[in-house]
Amino acid sequence: MKLIKATEKDIPLIQDLARRSWENAYAEILSEEQMDYMLSTMYSADEISNHLKNPKYHYYLILDEVNDSPEGFVGYEHAYENQTTKLHRIYLVPESKGKGFGKEVLVFLAGKTLENGDNRIILNVNKFNAARKFYESQGYKIYDEGVFDIGNNFVMDDYLMEFIIHK
Repeated sequence: MKLIKATEKDIPLIQDLARRSWENAYAEILSEEQMDYMLSTMYSADEISNHLKNPKYHYYLILDEVNDSPEGFVGYEHAYENQTTKLHRIYLVPESKGKGFGKEVLVFLAGKTLENGDNRIILNVNKFNAARKFYESQGYKIYDEGVFDIGNNFVMDDYLMEFIIHK
């Protein structure tokens, strides 16, 4: 696996990877209408472009080192809160799951978190998303939960998870 810093030219690829991974991850959890709404707002070209212009927000493409194929992406923001990095998104296309890419990305993220002076990573995960078990297997713990209004009469019903990095 290799990680390549994403740029504006990668926005269409990020959008495609998001749609492909969401169709798999959320098919049983979210309605098609909610998925379309969230993808069109959270992954609009303007939204991703604004993230890329924020010096604290980073996108990396996850590539298979053998054939350079894009397998997913990660988006995170350092200095989100007091010494906290927020993992906003990590998505892999269905055929990439189980190959160790997710674990490698979390190790990479922990390194970047320390590099930026943070010592805690937080994330939201849908309460019905199987990814919760993956995060728990990597040492993440649930510290709270929340229901977040995202507009258009839709909500996100999430667990809030954290990982404390001991230096």
